[in-house]
Amino acid sequence: MPQYTTSYSTHKKRPTYRHAPVGQQLPSSARRRAKKPGATYLHHTQGFGRSNRRRNMRPNKRNPYAFIAVGCAFLLFVAAVIGYTNRTVDVELNGSTVQVRINSTIEQLIDSQNIEVRAGNLLAVDDSVLTKRGGEKISVKLGKKQIENSKLSSIKLTGGEKLTIANGRDTYEEHDIKAATIQPAISFEGSGAIQYVKTWGEAGRSEVWTGKTSGKTQDRGVVKKPVNAVVACASVKPKSGKYVALTFNSAPSKYTDQILEILKEKGITATFFLSSDNASTYAGQARAIADAGCEVGLYASLGDKTGDSLRNALAKGLDAVSSATGDKTALVRSADGRMSEEQWATAMDLMGAAVSWSFDSGDWLRPGVESVVETVTASVSNGNIVSMTDNDETSAQTVEALPQIIDRLLADGYTFVTLDDLIATDKDLRGAIDLSQASMPKGAALPALPAQSDDDADATTE
Repeated sequence: MPQYTTSYSTHKKRPTYRHAPVGQQLPSSARRRAKKPGATYLHHTQGFGRSNRRRNMRPNKRNPYAFIAVGCAFLLFVAAVIGYTNRTVDVELNGSTVQVRINSTIEQLIDSQNIEVRAGNLLAVDDSVLTKRGGEKISVKLGKKQIENSKLSSIKLTGGEKLTIANGRDTYEEHDIKAATIQPAISFEGSGAIQYVKTWGEAGRSEVWTGKTSGKTQDRGVVKKPVNAVVACASVKPKSGKYVALTFNSAPSKYTDQILEILKEKGITATFFLSSDNASTYAGQARAIADAGCEVGLYASLGDKTGDSLRNALAKGLDAVSSATGDKTALVRSADGRMSEEQWATAMDLMGAAVSWSFDSGDWLRPGVESVVETVTASVSNGNIVSMTDNDETSAQTVEALPQIIDRLLADGYTFVTLDDLIATDKDLRGAIDLSQASMPKGAALPALPAQSDDDADATTE
């Protein structure tokens, strides 16, 4: 029997520590290929080697079941996507719920529901019929919005919409329009020292049509009614607490520094109405008023000014006050404490508010310090605006009376505030008045001047 040498040992060996090879060594792959001279070797494939399933398997062979599973999953995914994108949704059509494929257009819905409607007529400008059934083909409302027929094929439905479909409306022939603007009127409401724009006026519109087909001309009258402006007059009614606002007219003056020092010592602020001339003369005092945290407004002798004269006086005066103090303002006080409807109609876009007073201290009459103190303390009530003066001619007594007035009102529980802060204590006025700026909203219009009565016209002529 020939001697065979296997490629593996048949004897169990004890584990030994493997020393690092020394000297020249063949690479491991080369050592395995080296054979002893005269020895016969058996290959694993002859049945004596260890079985190795991995070697017997073909490395490039694929499992067909995996492909089938992936394919099925993909088909299910595609089917789910198609089903989702083509699902039906509910919409309300003329009060009833119907189903429609998502993203269908209104036009497709109309076709699918076999809705039968009648077109409107084409009318001449005088409402006579030019072409029967020549008007709008179908009337469609999406919610409360009327949809043009040209857009029915582009508006898609996603579910939950409310549609109202009816017979088409009558439409007018193409026509030329001659329009006339109707200016809003103005009215006052309420009473009180604070005047502000409650409702901005909007112009109306009347039209005369001339048909391009019929050639007819028709006065269509008022097609848009004007919105009249409303100026509200109000008094401050604080929600809680006791508040009073001291205001000083005709500022600044040589007494301004003393007044500011008194206010600082008492820890309070006030509102100063500056004349443009005095603001220029006492520029340092004007700036000191703003630096002290007090509020500023324009004090102007407006009298019966109207038109451009009034607008120029207000615009220049407000700019002068803002430049002198560094504070932007739209607060105005007329020297006589009133602003007429005509003045408001002329310049309401320049004023945030026109503020007079709840009562006058009378200090400008120089009745004596005690008289001024008594007038204020006896007349004051919650939410009042007190009128005092700050000018060179009459304010000496004001400076003497001011500390006593403040002390007595503080002792009576009053808090002194600026006009802006006073307005903020009234929930109905808070947010409705902006004393820092005035702007007319887009689409608003200045009112027409109030019409003169016959008596007024006669008086003017005389």
